[in-house]
Order: sequence, then structure tokens, then C-alpha cells
Amino acid sequence: MKAAVFREYNKDPTQVVKIEDIDVPKIKPNEVMIKVDAAAYNYNDLWAIWGDPVKTPLPHISGSDAAGTVVEVGSDVTKFKPGDRVVSHSNMSCRVCDMCTSGREYDCNDRTIWGFQTGPLWGAFAQYTHLPEVNVAKIPDNVSFNDASAISMVGMTAWHMLVGRAKIKPGQTVLIMGGGSGVGMVGIQIAKLYNCSVIATAGNKDKMDGCLKLGADYAVNHREADWYKKVREITKKQGVDIVFEHIGKATFPQEVGLLKMGGTLVATGATTGYDSTIDLRYLFFKGTNLLGSTQGTKAELEDVIYWMGKGKIKAVIDKVLPFSNMVEGHVMMANAQQFGKILTTPQSM
Repeated sequence: MKAAVFREYNKDPTQVVKIEDIDVPKIKPNEVMIKVDAAAYNYNDLWAIWGDPVKTPLPHISGSDAAGTVVEVGSDVTKFKPGDRVVSHSNMSCRVCDMCTSGREYDCNDRTIWGFQTGPLWGAFAQYTHLPEVNVAKIPDNVSFNDASAISMVGMTAWHMLVGRAKIKPGQTVLIMGGGSGVGMVGIQIAKLYNCSVIATAGNKDKMDGCLKLGADYAVNHREADWYKKVREITKKQGVDIVFEHIGKATFPQEVGLLKMGGTLVATGATTGYDSTIDLRYLFFKGTNLLGSTQGTKAELEDVIYWMGKGKIKAVIDKVLPFSNMVEGHVMMANAQQFGKILTTPQSM
């Protein structure tokens, strides 16, 4: 089969990611084999190629979002059969520890992200891949492989942030930081699904306009020095109920200050840096809730897929690349050139 393989780390993906012929993997009794029709890019694909901040197994196949058709099932598999349309659930955990059995598989000490920390040669950017039965979800016939792959990781992550962790309620005011990112675009749609008032931020006008098209009620440029003042004006100085955060150091102190009494900030990343500060008075005088969030459960992925099937959540796709030129997607992502997900289709060379 064809697969996108790199055998050493490099800051320039074009120097190391090559399409190679490798053997089709053999599945274990608890696994399914998937013919990959679509695979989506995530920033952790770049981290894998760079070998920073985590040294991934070499040789490596990246990709944490795969959608396609089951072509073979292991002897212990009971919930899937050849021909099923499926998407990957990238949060791999032991499934037997206290965290996993209490529904917190994202907090498992043995958790890994498939296609990033797994390997060697085990990820979505290949014509065939294999996953444990528990890491696969069915998709309805009216959800395309492209859309399913584009939504799986970012959709599950956004759902876990807003529904699982922040306990979003109808009518709240929600500030979606980085609304032009993959996770931010789904966050906007989830907040609107809950009939919330949504303020989205983005780094330029085109992305701000994109946020408004997705349903955001207001858009603000978070690269402007007074961005938080504009948010305060929009809320008539009342503040917001929930901040959906993944930008980090550059905006974190102002985000905390924008929360209402008893408001909640839920964070899943820190792309501008980790070493932020906050005014602790906001924490104790206002009863502020600061929550961390990472990945999500398979059930949360299935919730997102359900609402996709109902047309209430939509994938946003910037570009679909042929597999022969899939490394272009890494370059686009490194340069932040896209609005929406970048995909590749391993069956099309």
C-alpha cells in the first residue's frame, strides 16, 4: 500500500515526508482494518515531523483523523463488519483503569494520541490503517468521509470543552477564542446549537468574516491591543459566561478578566506560550472556574457525528489534496494559510 512516511525529524516537512510502498498491516483480534478514503491534518502532525515537543516513533506515519470503510475485522470484533462506514477516535487509553472506567478515558495515565504518539508506521496518512474496535465510530450515510475526517478530533475536543467540561447552557454568552481554528469553528457551532450568544475572535478580517458565516453573532480581532475592550463593549460590560480558550499567554489574562461572576474558562491549548499570569482577585472574588480539557470520549465524538447527520454541525474544509502531493498540507498548516481543515485522500494518487 501507499503511505506517507518520514524516517527522521526535520523542521521542513518537504525534506522528509515521502510517499512509500509498505506492507498492508496485519490486524490483531480486537482490531478492524480500514480503507482510508479521507484523512485530515492536525497541528500534532507537524510536531511529529519536528520531533518537538515529543519524540514520536520512527519510522512514522502521521495522521489522527481517518474516515473510510471497514474491509476486515479481527476474530474478537463484535460491533463492526466489512462495509461499515467509520471514523477514527484518536484518544487511545487502557480502558480498564479507574479513570477509563469512570468515563474519563482522556485522563488515563496510559493515554496516547493515535497517529501522533503511536507507531512505528501507524497513522491515518496511508491507504489502509487499523484501529481497536473501541477506537472506531460509525458514521451515517449522509455524512461524507471528507466531513467525518475533518470533524473527528476537533469536533470531539470542542464538544468535550463546552458540553463535558464547561456544562454550557442555553442563553449564555460564549467567547470563542481563535474561532478560525479547527476546534474554534466547531466551538462556534456547538454554542449556537445551545442557542447561546457567541463572540468569536480571529487574527484577521477574512477569518472574522468566516466566523460570522458559521453563526457567530460578533467577531473581534484578538491581535489588536484593545480586543478585550471591544468584547466588554459588546456585552455592555456584563462579561461572558464561558471563555473557550486555546491561545494561551498572549490573551489569557484578559480572558479571565472578561468572565462574569461565577464564569468558566475552559482551556485546551496554549499556542502562544504556557507561562501566563492572571490577577488572582478575579479567581476568588468572582468565583471563577478555570478548567482544563483535552481530547474527549468516544461518546462525545458520536454526539458530534449525530448532530452532523442532522445538519446542525458542519465540517469546514479549506482544501483537499491528492495523496501524491499531501506534504503541501503540512506546509500550509505551518504557515497558517487555511480557513478550515486540510484533507488528503489516500486512495487518489
